[in-house]
Amino acid sequence: MINKRLLVLLGVVFYTILSYGQYGTIKGFVYDKDNGEPCIFASVYLKDTRLGAATDINGYFSINRVPVGTQTLVITYVGYDSIAREIPITDDGLFSETFYMTKSSFLLQETVVSAEREEMRTQVRTSVVKVTPMQIQRLPTVGSEPDLAQYLQVLPGVIFTGDQGGQLYIRGGAPIHNLVTLDGMVIYNPFHSIGLFSVFDSDILQSVDVYTGGFNAEYGGRISSVMDIRMREGNKKRFAGKFSASTFGSKLLLEGPLKKFKQGENTISYVVSAKTSFLEQSSKLLYKYIDEDGLPFNYTDLYGKLSFVNPGGSKFNVFGFKFNDNVNYQEISNLEWDSYGIGGNFVAVPIGSTVMIKANMSYTDYQIHIQDVNNTPRQSRINGYNLGLDFVYFLGKNEFVWGIETLGFTTDFEFSNSVGREIRQNDHTTELAAYGKYKHNFGSLLIEPSMRIHYYASIGDISPEPRLGIKYNFNEIFRIKFAGGLYSQNLIAANSDQDVVNLFYGFLSGSNNIPSTFNGEPVTHSLQKSQHAIAGFELDITNKLNLNVEAYYKNFSQLTNINRNKLYDDVSQNLDKPDYLKKDFVIETGKAYGIDFLLKYDSRKVYLWLVYSLGYVKRFDGIKEYAPHFDRRHNVNFVGTYKFGKELSWNISARWNLGSGFPFTPTAGYYEQMPFYADINLNYWQENGDLGILYGDVNSARLPYYHRFDLTLKKIISLGQNSSLELTASVTNIYNRENIFYFDRVDHARVNQLPIMPSFGLSLTF
Repeated sequence: MINKRLLVLLGVVFYTILSYGQYGTIKGFVYDKDNGEPCIFASVYLKDTRLGAATDINGYFSINRVPVGTQTLVITYVGYDSIAREIPITDDGLFSETFYMTKSSFLLQETVVSAEREEMRTQVRTSVVKVTPMQIQRLPTVGSEPDLAQYLQVLPGVIFTGDQGGQLYIRGGAPIHNLVTLDGMVIYNPFHSIGLFSVFDSDILQSVDVYTGGFNAEYGGRISSVMDIRMREGNKKRFAGKFSASTFGSKLLLEGPLKKFKQGENTISYVVSAKTSFLEQSSKLLYKYIDEDGLPFNYTDLYGKLSFVNPGGSKFNVFGFKFNDNVNYQEISNLEWDSYGIGGNFVAVPIGSTVMIKANMSYTDYQIHIQDVNNTPRQSRINGYNLGLDFVYFLGKNEFVWGIETLGFTTDFEFSNSVGREIRQNDHTTELAAYGKYKHNFGSLLIEPSMRIHYYASIGDISPEPRLGIKYNFNEIFRIKFAGGLYSQNLIAANSDQDVVNLFYGFLSGSNNIPSTFNGEPVTHSLQKSQHAIAGFELDITNKLNLNVEAYYKNFSQLTNINRNKLYDDVSQNLDKPDYLKKDFVIETGKAYGIDFLLKYDSRKVYLWLVYSLGYVKRFDGIKEYAPHFDRRHNVNFVGTYKFGKELSWNISARWNLGSGFPFTPTAGYYEQMPFYADINLNYWQENGDLGILYGDVNSARLPYYHRFDLTLKKIISLGQNSSLELTASVTNIYNRENIFYFDRVDHARVNQLPIMPSFGLSLTF
């Protein structure tokens, strides 16, 4: 009896082992048949099964553990005809094919399941906003060109500090705490001095993922947020382009194939873009009421990309850029910066394997110089490389990613404070990182743990950084989510968080020249560190209306700021002097917490976007707690777009922004300041001193509320199958609100942000 039972048990085990091996795998790419562009987040599934996947940003998918036999593969994508293909699956076999989708002959007025909605259900993506070129087009424009910088200002959790010299602060993090990458290349300054424009051409953006916190282990070296920007490839079918001109500037975009796209053949394409501002010149004629000398903003942005695409899905890109900016405030400062870079990336899917290999490599250089009214020069330069290698395993609806990253850069910095004390740094820095991320789909529950080990070789410090993302789909319309983790960085801003007007945006590497203690406790490392916790929910109220709510908490457990109050050199003769008067840098801690509401309505004719953010940001310098200058309590952004007329060729869009006042340090009084530091034997009874200012408590007062209303009207005139003319009329600050920029304490004069500014433009697409 025992032997029979044993034989039956062995038979069951043997059959189970054989059955377990009777599976195959399907992988492939999904492209647009007309132009060869990848169909991103297309739905791929096996008919009459629960097996399926969504394509990634490259159009790639992989479905494993497919039962042996003939299976029907179905591919659906919004606006395209579905594909159904019978595929024979053999034991342990791998089926690989490239699929081409055809645009539908008619467009549905309503789509129950869109690519965006599918992504929300199948990806954790907590505290992430995906920005597309179509969304940017819906925002009121300045001149004739929409710009990423203008769109980022309406995102939940994002605070913008001004039209002139403004920077983006994301959920309590300073600009230095935000990682910006362009196709994997680090971009050190993505915005021009006039805060209406970025360095990127919106017409060639493929996607922008803005992580406002809680990002996974694929990203590191920053403690607040990530902006992952991807540029599309050039047109693979024909020569095309765009020329635009407005009262602000002009742009030229050219693209086309060097080897035309054909199914089953290699493709080579290019895209080049150039845009420039002539606002300083045009403003002397059109905006003379603002400043008789014109608005002192000039910039030029150049970008180019060459793409090689294999029909099997592998691709290689080479790209480069050159950006520069110049601003001349006659009574404040002269500033100019210049940046250039070259890089490449590739995607490879080996034959006979489901793994995708991605790599990027680049070199960038950024330098900035400023001369302010006190003739105290500041200059900063950073240049270096970054390399990354990823291995992505698509396991049906699950995914495993691991990779390595290294970067090295040189910083060269010089700064003089108001008493002539200099701070200099010339340093070389190397960082290494390894990371892994696993996403498992339990049906309604998605869990995404990840781990990053970041080694700062130059200072001999290692930072283990666990992170976690979770999403639970209660049903088809309601989802809850969470993300959190530990983060670190070595870069330091060359300006202080206490500066109100931050035109100078330079970089320093982490330094050991910091106080040895903070708040009575020993300082054990020189890194900046933070911890994030973010929770929220998504509700699909209707097929077109979606509500997203997120509460966040960021603990900046160690921050490093440049010491603007340094009076003494850090040498043995000054051992008796306190650290805060002799160290190059000071240590602070901080907290940021709040809640963001985003309500979005999206239909063919109407687009509505409403954001309300309630936020608190605090800093502690070891002596007192204060609010940094970007601590805005309430922030409201409303965007509305309406298309009308024959073939919806007319478009009217509006944006209204309301923000509570920023904190500032009030003036307590004035006194005569004698320059004894320049001459100890000064005859003070015969000389006139400088005007000295007595300051009140740091940021203890608040500026008035900020609000601005922008409006744009567009008309598209069709000139042919592939060409059109777009006419644009827009007004920025339409009711001429006098929003304060800063207050000149010496002249006792208020300086405002930009007043009402009408603009006109046209663009020709061909």
